[in-house]
Amino acid sequence: MDKRKLIEKIRVIIKGTRNLGLKTLWDSFTYFFRRLWYHAKFGRRRRPNRRERRRYLSPGRVTDYTRQGRSVIVTCANGTYHLTVLAPDLIRVRFLPEDSPTGQSAAIPFSYAVARPDEAWPACEFCVAEAHAGIEIRTARLICRIDAATGRIAFLDLAGNVVSQDETGVGWQPSGAVRCRKQIRPDEYFYGLGERTSTLDLRGHTYKMWNTDPFTYQPGQDPVHLCIPVLLGLHSQGRQGYGIFLDNTFRGRFDLGAAAPSVLSFGAEDGELRYYFIYGPALTTVVERYTALTGRTQLPPLWMLGYHQSRWSYQPEARVRKLANDFREVYHVPCDAIYLDIHYMDGYRCFTWDPRRFPDPARKIADLHGQGFKFIVILDPGIRADPDYWVCKQGLAEDVFCTYPDGKTLFTGPVWPGNCYFPDFTNPRVRAWWADLCTSLTGVGVDGIWNDMNEPAIFGPRDTTMPVFIRHDLEGRDGNHAEAHNVYGMQMARATAEGLQKARPEARPVSITRAGWAGVQRHALSWTGDNLATWEHLWLSMPMLMNLGLSGLAHTGPDIGGYAGFATGELFTRWLQMGVFLPLCRAHTFAHGPDQEPWSWGEPYLSINRRYIELRYRLLPYLYTAFWQCAQTGTPVVRPLVLAFQDDVETHTLDDQFMCGDALLVAPVYEEGATSRSVYFPAGVWYDFWDDRQYHGPVRVEVDAPLERLPLFVRGGSVVPLGPVMQYTGERTVDTLRLRVYPGDGQHAVESQLYEDDGHTWAFREGNYRLTRFTLHSSGLPPTRLELERQVEGGYSAGYRHLEIAAHGVEKPLHQVIIDGRLLHDAHPDHLPAGLFEHLQIAWE
Repeated sequence: MDKRKLIEKIRVIIKGTRNLGLKTLWDSFTYFFRRLWYHAKFGRRRRPNRRERRRYLSPGRVTDYTRQGRSVIVTCANGTYHLTVLAPDLIRVRFLPEDSPTGQSAAIPFSYAVARPDEAWPACEFCVAEAHAGIEIRTARLICRIDAATGRIAFLDLAGNVVSQDETGVGWQPSGAVRCRKQIRPDEYFYGLGERTSTLDLRGHTYKMWNTDPFTYQPGQDPVHLCIPVLLGLHSQGRQGYGIFLDNTFRGRFDLGAAAPSVLSFGAEDGELRYYFIYGPALTTVVERYTALTGRTQLPPLWMLGYHQSRWSYQPEARVRKLANDFREVYHVPCDAIYLDIHYMDGYRCFTWDPRRFPDPARKIADLHGQGFKFIVILDPGIRADPDYWVCKQGLAEDVFCTYPDGKTLFTGPVWPGNCYFPDFTNPRVRAWWADLCTSLTGVGVDGIWNDMNEPAIFGPRDTTMPVFIRHDLEGRDGNHAEAHNVYGMQMARATAEGLQKARPEARPVSITRAGWAGVQRHALSWTGDNLATWEHLWLSMPMLMNLGLSGLAHTGPDIGGYAGFATGELFTRWLQMGVFLPLCRAHTFAHGPDQEPWSWGEPYLSINRRYIELRYRLLPYLYTAFWQCAQTGTPVVRPLVLAFQDDVETHTLDDQFMCGDALLVAPVYEEGATSRSVYFPAGVWYDFWDDRQYHGPVRVEVDAPLERLPLFVRGGSVVPLGPVMQYTGERTVDTLRLRVYPGDGQHAVESQLYEDDGHTWAFREGNYRLTRFTLHSSGLPPTRLELERQVEGGYSAGYRHLEIAAHGVEKPLHQVIIDGRLLHDAHPDHLPAGLFEHLQIAWE
């Protein structure tokens, strides 16, 4: 390293540790120089020269093929394909070079991402034959063709239209690097890849697969905390959608036309080239199949859908009590959860409480529970290297920490407590140890755990983490951090979730994570890390969440108001208006600025903020149903319009508005001082949520948006359930459920759903739930007649006694209301007995 680079690294270390004490600052410097020494000792390996890095070997011509069960083994001149048909629209592609260290074994290497093993997939019929100068695998939905001369692969629909095909195809280097190059269509769009600070359409850029703590991030910065190597492609005017999931945890990259506009390439620095091809053609099918493979977001407890309040940090105890009192008694703003950041700990030591700031945490939490609050605390992976600290002492005794390649020297790196050891979460025994530690928090009443710094992040330059040669167990396979890095945070979140589940088997666990990998949605929800209090970051929240949802991680959200910096009242209010419709609705800010609570800017912001948080609580039946849909099919709560209107080219790059669930179109205001904004309405009829004004798509309209008004619209044909305003979920029994009915265009019947259960246990798995399906028929616009059919399954009793049904977009007086063939004499469909009607008819004069 030359002198200038050394000075620059030291400067970045100082900048990155400016909020730390002198002891931790010194630990950061000593770690930096110690790391140089260990790299010299353990990091020696010959790196490929530039010529070798450019040269990739290819499969060569096909010499033979054979079928083995659901797999087809295709032998090429320089290696072997293992093509496995898991479903008619899902094929796994493995390529093993001739000199592959894994040999020609058909056994599938362990995968942290895949939740459904081969044997769990139903039998799938397919045929294999020689055709079109190659080998052809044909299923009921898809054709996979391997060119005999080159070994390149093409995927086609049954009509012979190309969905995706290789450019140069599979390639590998003797050093271990692997890649695959495919063609890009001129009209192709790309989505997914996890948490990206990008527009919705990812085309034209390169994206790295290496979870990184960026301190804070700017639009276009890459990578950040949570990379997921699943890519969704769409072309042919929206008629062809597909997905590619690269199952390789080594440092990788996806080049989506940056190096060559017509070439998509993806690969990794080491490991096996193993990817899954998923055929749509609907993107909803791709998401559903991908989440069937890697697992789906669990149905959260209902209180996680409320409003949450956080900052770095609420302390001491008196400040937390005041915050709770401000919500309940002073400002009457609904809230379900309060978060504690790192200052609740004793010297930043995990699983401890600062005795001065929080002398009796159990009593404090019990009091907050009495006020209807849940309590979430933060944990970091770094365990203070102090043999007198009980967690460290126990960890040393049980041999749970990561080591250098000699297997004896413990790895240490500086984070908040100073020099720390790091648990090896890729070891099942270590995860069980961590899970047991979590009972020290649940034992005093903690309701959820927030996993931070788990990329893992270490103080120093932006991308500082463990050296790649640090050893990991990797489920008994033995490996290094180069392979374990990307799954480290996911396995920490998994261990935390398992600890919460063990402590409270009947309750749904709440584990929140900053870092993760494909499949992390099985264990945790996420937030988008340390964003900035800027209008640009308000906009950025939308494409970030939409791409995360398309990547399988649907339960996520940004820090409302921005983490770094301080929002103005206008910025916070606009951000909160959007946040009401996001899966995680949490405000958070950093330590060196004023508080960012809904009342922090006085009026008119307080009244507007209170009104929108109250709307969040009124919408809980609708939002909870959207979460249930996600748990069933993988369809995210926040959906890009392209997911619902794939054949509308206008939606393919639309990233400043989104669908929340099936019915609500949300168009946030993200420009300072704006009092209107342009909104695109796809085909159909749309209603303004506030005044029932109708818009007939496809059309783009400039709509009014004064500070107190979020542009919010309802899709025609929808039934939107609303509950009452509460100060927290479960505050009181719901007596009446309101159904807002929005007539469609009269051409088709539209189905809406309402899902209900007890909101916190697993009893729904045993049938203790209720799913109501509403089918709405209307005579046209404006309608003269509506028919609402209601079908119910499940044995759960929701508790409310009445239904109120309000038909929107109708101005004529009611003529008659008929319920199950009986005329309602007062001609008002409100306060109907809940659970009785199956068929409702409403007619107007």
